[in-house]
Amino acid sequence: MKVARLHGAGDVRVADEAEPVAGSGEAIVRITAVGICGSDLHWYEESAIGEAALTAPLCLGHEAAGVMETGPRAGQRVAIDPNLACARCDTCVRGLPHLCPNVRFLGHSTTDGAMRERIAWPERALVPIPDDMDDLAGAMLEPLGVAIHALRLAALRPGDSIGIFGAGPIGRLLIRLALASGASTVVATDRLPHRVEAARSDGAFAVLVDGGRELAALQEALGGRPLDTAIEIAGEADAVRTAALLVRPGTRVVVAGIPVHDEIELPASLLRRKGLDLRFARRMNRVHEEAIALAGRIRPAEVVTAVYPLEAAPEAMAQAARRAGSKVVVRPAP
Repeated sequence: MKVARLHGAGDVRVADEAEPVAGSGEAIVRITAVGICGSDLHWYEESAIGEAALTAPLCLGHEAAGVMETGPRAGQRVAIDPNLACARCDTCVRGLPHLCPNVRFLGHSTTDGAMRERIAWPERALVPIPDDMDDLAGAMLEPLGVAIHALRLAALRPGDSIGIFGAGPIGRLLIRLALASGASTVVATDRLPHRVEAARSDGAFAVLVDGGRELAALQEALGGRPLDTAIEIAGEADAVRTAALLVRPGTRVVVAGIPVHDEIELPASLLRRKGLDLRFARRMNRVHEEAIALAGRIRPAEVVTAVYPLEAAPEAMAQAARRAGSKVVVRPAP
């Protein structure tokens, strides 16, 4: 079968490899769609993400859908839950498997991902998707789940205003989710003009980041009122600062973006003076069923702006790294 592997920064190669062999409790899944996430781009651009560094060629991709080819559920279309928690540690027992210190995650560290024609993966982590959901939407359930989890942490209530700072694919899904959840006002920012326009089409009042000058436009749009809550999904310290400046005292800011470097500067005096609660979002926590239920309303496949075959995975990664559109998807074995 064909597999796309990252060999170093900007170096993706497609080659033939042996077919996977299913272990105990696993099934073979033919991958029909896999999205390129912002975390994949960290691997691609920096050969690392956070404390994890590339030590051997890695198959990327954790936003995936496919068809089971083995086992009693053969023929069933599924979304892949990329998070394999140990289910035994105190963190898992407390209902936080996405924070499991022993987790194996698809396309991360030494666990190969889904940018290949087939994969062996535990059946318990293969989530059935409805017949009327296409493969692109199935793959987008994972980023939609990330957005659902972040919005839960933001504690948005009907009638609240919210800021979404970063209008990439997850930012766009957050805008749609916030409006579907009853937000009265959604404001958003991004550094890229086409993403600002996309955020506007999703229903947000969106402006281009402009060295801090965007604050005046946002405050005017809010009528001088502070935001009730905010989510940073840009991976930039400036976005956290903008969120902190615009929210009301005593509320929270959710930090969901992944910065290029593993350290970010925070405006300590501003955060302290406002008594803000910083919540850090990591991946998602058991929200596939909710994501499936909301997919018809949120239409996650609409954030996909480019689709490539597996043979063109190097071009797909380069396209995603240019941030020329929104979500790029690879279709290994449609």
